[in-house]
This record gives sequence, C-alpha cells and structure tokens, in this order.
Amino acid sequence: MYSAIPLHIRSSKGKGSPHLRYRPQTMKNGHEWWKYVYDEFYNCVICPEYQPLKYSTTNRDGYREYKSDPNICAACPTRERCTHSRDCIKTVQRHIWKDYEELADDARYTPAYAQLYKCRKETIERVFADAKEKHAMRYTQYRGLAQVTNWVKLKFVAMNLKKLATWKWRDLLSSFRFAVFSLIYVRDPVCS
Repeated sequence: MYSAIPLHIRSSKGKGSPHLRYRPQTMKNGHEWWKYVYDEFYNCVICPEYQPLKYSTTNRDGYREYKSDPNICAACPTRERCTHSRDCIKTVQRHIWKDYEELADDARYTPAYAQLYKCRKETIERVFADAKEKHAMRYTQYRGLAQVTNWVKLKFVAMNLKKLATWKWRDLLSSFRFAVFSLIYVRDPVCS
C-alpha cells in the first residue's frame, strides 16, 4: 500500500490531510492481517493463536521484523494458514511509521475527510489529467529514468508557471478593477 506518511507527519501539524488508498495484502487462504495484533507495551506482535512474535531486527527499508519461536510454531494447529516456512518461523513486518499510518487511517472514517476526499478529483487528479491531455504526457520520447525524470519535471514546472501566471493575472485584474472603480467614484460620487 502506498502511503504518504511523511506528508501525514507534516499534516498532523495542521498543514493538510493525507489522501491514502486502501488495499490489504495477505497470504491466500491465510489468517487475516488484523488477527496479528501489535502490543505496544511489550513491543511484540500477537498471532491468532495468542503466541508472541518477538522483535528481531529493523531492516534497511524501515520495517521492524517480529519473528515467532520455531518450537511453538511447529506444534501450532493453524500453521498452514500462517506460514509455509520450513524453519517454522513466522515473520511479521511493521513499518517504523505504522503509528502515523494508523492515525491517517482513522482520519479516513471522519465526515470531514469524506468531504475532503470528494475534492480530490477537482484538485489532485485534475493536475495529472491536464498533464496527460494538454502537455503530451501519455508517451515519452526519451529513454532512461534520468532523462524521463528531467522531462517530467520540466513539464510540471511549466504547468506551475502557468498556474502562477493566472493567479498573478487575477490579482492584477482585481486591483485594476478597484483602481478604475475608485477613479469613477472620485469623478462622479453617487452617495453625495
């Protein structure tokens, strides 16, 4: 699941809300993911058979790994639903930012978030639609990650400059209207 956890950390300081999509990833015909419960006090994960999976290590991708005791798992009645490991070790990974992800997930169910999510099609997805249709980003003429990345950055810089120019033009028009209205009002005061 893609999650914008750095965005949520920033948004928890009052600067916005993350837009996360949801797709669970579990083993086929296995235990459901919510049956593995994280115990914050003991820093362990409890499996569906109520056995602890103790903290082992944190890998370089930022996931804490919790591993089961192979002696307990060898005699487990639901081992085939849990792991196919020959060593009888179940490994559960939990990201170091999982607490923030859970906060963002809880925010998904609030009415304010539902209203905010409806606006996503008008703001976030609109930018990518404009990029595809108006700025020829359906296909690329370049090969290689570096060249395509530079090309995409240049396109989005152009889109941002266009947006900035329209904002400046609107501000200029509103100040121009105010100046014209004030000149008309000074020459021919209506309220005197």
